[in-house]
Amino acid sequence: QVQVVESGGGLVQAGGTLRLSCTASGLTFDAYAMGWFRQAPGKEREGVSCISWGGGSTYYADSVKGRFTISRDNAKKTLYLQMNSLKPEDTAMYYCAAFRGYRYCPGSWTFYKNNYWGQGTQVTVSS
Repeated sequence: QVQVVESGGGLVQAGGTLRLSCTASGLTFDAYAMGWFRQAPGKEREGVSCISWGGGSTYYADSVKGRFTISRDNAKKTLYLQMNSLKPEDTAMYYCAAFRGYRYCPGSWTFYKNNYWGQGTQVTVSS
């Protein structure tokens, strides 16, 4: 049984930093591209970042480029998202995802839905 669990969310002031973590069990972690998505109230879930199985390729939504960094530690089966210079518009539930069937981020990664999903961790940025 696949389990994906996020942690590290919280309340932070604008300009602050947070680091999200995600652990995955029940799957061969380094066989999957991994990613972060987020969903704000009343909005569609959107892709934030994706990383290939070995960490050699990373992708970011334009809204977070230069501020967020995705990384992974395959030995620990853990995915990270370092979030710097946070803005109120970053407020959302953040979800970790393992891209089923992909070792590399698919071309449509921002819209890909056939993932293993975690339950999410809330990030709230106050102005």
